[in-house]
Amino acid sequence: MKQIIECVPNFSEGRDMNIIKEITDEIKTVEGVQLLDVDPGAATNRTVVTIAGEPAQVVEAAFRAVKKASQIIDMSKHIGAHPRFGATDVCPLVPVANISMEETVKYARQLAERIGTELEIPVYCYEEAAFIPERRNLANCRSGEYEGLPKKLSSPEWKPDFGPSRFISRTGAIAVGARDFLVAYNINLNTTSTRRANAVAFDIREKGRPMREGNPITGKIVKDEHGNPRNIPGSLKACKAIGWFIEEYGIAQVSINLTNISITPVHIAFEEAMNKAAERGMRVSGSELVGLAPLKVFTDAGKYFLRKQHRSTGVSDAELIKIAVKSLGLDDLKPFHPDEKIIEYVLNKNQAPKLIDLSCKNFAEETASESPAPGGGSISAYMGVLAASLGTMVANLSAHKPGWDERWEEFSDWAEKGQQLKTELLNLVDEDTQAFNRIMDAFGMPKSSDQEKQARTEAIQQATRYAIEIPFKIMKVSIKTFELLLAMVENGNPNSVTDAGVGALAARSAVRGAYLNVRINGAGLNDKAFVESVIAEGKDIEQQAIAAEENIIKLVNQKINQ
Repeated sequence: MKQIIECVPNFSEGRDMNIIKEITDEIKTVEGVQLLDVDPGAATNRTVVTIAGEPAQVVEAAFRAVKKASQIIDMSKHIGAHPRFGATDVCPLVPVANISMEETVKYARQLAERIGTELEIPVYCYEEAAFIPERRNLANCRSGEYEGLPKKLSSPEWKPDFGPSRFISRTGAIAVGARDFLVAYNINLNTTSTRRANAVAFDIREKGRPMREGNPITGKIVKDEHGNPRNIPGSLKACKAIGWFIEEYGIAQVSINLTNISITPVHIAFEEAMNKAAERGMRVSGSELVGLAPLKVFTDAGKYFLRKQHRSTGVSDAELIKIAVKSLGLDDLKPFHPDEKIIEYVLNKNQAPKLIDLSCKNFAEETASESPAPGGGSISAYMGVLAASLGTMVANLSAHKPGWDERWEEFSDWAEKGQQLKTELLNLVDEDTQAFNRIMDAFGMPKSSDQEKQARTEAIQQATRYAIEIPFKIMKVSIKTFELLLAMVENGNPNSVTDAGVGALAARSAVRGAYLNVRINGAGLNDKAFVESVIAEGKDIEQQAIAAEENIIKLVNQKINQ
């Protein structure tokens, strides 16, 4: 499963579209990176660019954009309303899918070091990438802005994390960081009152509302010993919010920025706003997502609302998204299109067609064609998919079985495990075919000179090792489906026991079929120690699969004959 990060560089140019295009054109030169949004602002003289893709490619694209900006933006001539101190002012990396914040921090620091070393621009690392606690806050890093940089850079306290400690008038400095995903999200209210929408916003936002003496609306604001207003904190952390009226829709909204969705997810913000609105005599009619969000936002919300209904959460992503959209009312103001609002889906739009996206009929016809791929490895992976799917189906049927209401959570947990195994194996269907194609590409490399022959031999060996690793992984994932299938035979809905039995037959075939591919591909690898190790472990997995399948079929027959 691919790791995906987002990068949101802010460039100090928002008026000259030719300059902006030159920068974004550099981003487009990196294969695998998608330019999601370009948002120029004339008053701020600043453009916010959003890109996403796999980490290494995103870092490369960000570096090229920063380099181009340093060549064509002259900060000594820059004027704008927004705080800034560099041609590329800030460049945060954001984890989106299958990657931790710790890993994202490493990529951010790699980018920062490269900018400082190769471009000789002073770099400050902020947010999660900060080396120094005082530099976590971007405002501290950027204090004094561009005009204050000469003095700042001369101070040992503000020595850059990377790059020179000298003022460069053309480029200024840059802040490179790693932060959580920020979701811009609006809650729709059945009122036209901005004041009442603001009241809900103050109820939920972390900052809360000013503390007042006596009357909470007209009373004198209470201040601390430094003369700063004291606030009554709101109910949600990592949440900023205000109320406003949207003339286009004729309603007031609570406009929310969720700055850390691992602390306050979208569905929690929605529920809290709904409760606070109800306390004030209002009703939430729905909500609106501004921009894009990761798939996890929707799957987490779908699971949250299914759990409230005591229903299994082990369903497909499509079903979870559907539940999330309806529960959050994301289609209240206009149609909601997941392929336009979910980052992973937007990124997948331009990818080559996958085997797993074919219909059953077309997949069978493609397999039956004269093309050597998909072959036995991909078919083995797909048999594993079917095994996991059958086990998941029995778990979901058991979670919904009348009279078993108190056991819904037990079977929901099993269904979630089954969905995870199904997803892993679906990815391996295409991965095995790609492994075969790598071998074919390697054999097709030129071999005229000794250098070309050596490169070809190395490529063949690398591709062959990969063609062993993928079916071996199919074996290791497929063997895990037996735990699910056995649990469903022993404890699941008795009316579906044969479905679990068929799943066991498919799982055994998945393991044994993948093992055949491991063995035949192993013959072509020079690293015999690796081959021997994998074949020995594979043999053990195969024997486990045979024994597990025999045990499950025996239990199934016993239940049928009862």
